[in-house]
Amino acid sequence: MSETITIVETAYGPVSGIVESGIARFLGIPYAAAPQGVQRFAAPEPPARWTGVRAAHEFGATAPQLPVRGKLGELIRNPVVEGDEHLNLNVWTPTPGGTRSLPVLVWIHGGGFITGSSAVTAFDGATFARDGVVCVSVNYRLGVEGFAYVEDAPAQANRGLLDQIAALEWVRDNIERFGGDPDDVTVAGESAGAMSVLTLLSLDLGLFHKAIVESGSAHIVQTRQDAALVTAEVAERLRVDSTAHALADVPVRELLLAQQAVCDDVATTVNARRFGVSTIAACGLAFMPVIDDTLLHRAPIDATAEGAGHGIPLLMGTATEEFRLFLAPTPLAARPEERPFRDSLRAYGVPADFYDRYAETNAPPYVRDSPLDIACAVLTDRVFRIPSIRVAEARAQAPAPTHLFEFGWRTDSAPNAPGVEFGACHSLPLPFAWDTLDNPDSREFTGLNPPRELADALHSRWVEFARAGELSGWAPYDTSQRPVMVFHRNGQPGNEVVRDPHGNERELWKDHLNPRQ
Repeated sequence: MSETITIVETAYGPVSGIVESGIARFLGIPYAAAPQGVQRFAAPEPPARWTGVRAAHEFGATAPQLPVRGKLGELIRNPVVEGDEHLNLNVWTPTPGGTRSLPVLVWIHGGGFITGSSAVTAFDGATFARDGVVCVSVNYRLGVEGFAYVEDAPAQANRGLLDQIAALEWVRDNIERFGGDPDDVTVAGESAGAMSVLTLLSLDLGLFHKAIVESGSAHIVQTRQDAALVTAEVAERLRVDSTAHALADVPVRELLLAQQAVCDDVATTVNARRFGVSTIAACGLAFMPVIDDTLLHRAPIDATAEGAGHGIPLLMGTATEEFRLFLAPTPLAARPEERPFRDSLRAYGVPADFYDRYAETNAPPYVRDSPLDIACAVLTDRVFRIPSIRVAEARAQAPAPTHLFEFGWRTDSAPNAPGVEFGACHSLPLPFAWDTLDNPDSREFTGLNPPRELADALHSRWVEFARAGELSGWAPYDTSQRPVMVFHRNGQPGNEVVRDPHGNERELWKDHLNPRQ
């Protein structure tokens, strides 16, 4: 089908997009000015107005980052687009020009707060626009520039979150011109993007009206003191002071290399004395939101327990074997001895007897007959499932509903990683939720024959939630029945609401990962 051009006037000037098969896409629209010099460590500023029509036909620059290394880089395609104007967003709409007022979904990508972008091909917003939801995906600053605590900087911390807020403000002010309803916005994200969504939810910004969280946690936050330790490590590697001006003078690639080295140290040494307790509690992340007493005054889980965000409907999901993505393709996976796995669990604050308790559960299709299997199950709960349950528990009496789901389909060995058993791992739900199974990049991860009916089921539920904020035949979470929609349960196709799946293991954590009282 032939392509045509359409033009929409934004608050900063007109943009042209491409219309194909009834869907208009506008790519790389700036929502903030390019952060340069010391402004890399400042809050985002509005972009300068332009007078001519700006072509929005290709993805804009991505935030500075290094390519994802190793097998993960081969499995999860992550385009890196050079350029300074990386505070940009994309819009897909079936009704450019504002002829209808459709619900809006705003996507915040993941990547551990150091990688990722809106240019990932699996995040093709045309699938949502096709189903009557205007889709927006955003880029934001990452790593040192986005999340390092820099005491003398114009914005000491959380610049990546400030970018996300600026993008939501752009949506509020502009999306009606693209056919979207600024009073019906769902913000959604996965992994670090999901952690961002839960953080934004805890701020009661009034910029969105529903939230979708895939593989997130409201526990991921640093103290200023611990974040400063990480920044000091980066500066020491660069042999500069940990000031905004000194860091801004470092060439971008050198900064990224130092950043990566420190991220590796945090993940492998698990040294709380060196990097801080709150850093190590994040289970491998070096950069994340910071309690700076300016934007964030407490951990998102604590704010949620106190009632923040309770008026906003929330849909949250996890994959059954999240941590297999991080451990299965590593040399550690082949080690038969238990000690390194037990040591890792202990370092991340897991009680000593949990390894043995989880080993007692050994039933198909999630067989735990190796130390890797057991450690992945424990860490999946430690980092993702139990924190998600804690959010749902904190919202059990909220006026707005909270729906939980679990994604249980197990991928075969991916073409680029023969022999690696990823199972129902982290990030695997994304091509199903986005209905992009036919994308060649998705097949690198899902394999060649993923179940189409599963994509239909999960994607349609996300669309239903973005439209209505509630889900038919799926009761909100409560602390008595604990209903969870399980997609592809126990290796069987289909989906059903299950009462308290993995309840025995949930009970093990009853005295852990709770909000501060």
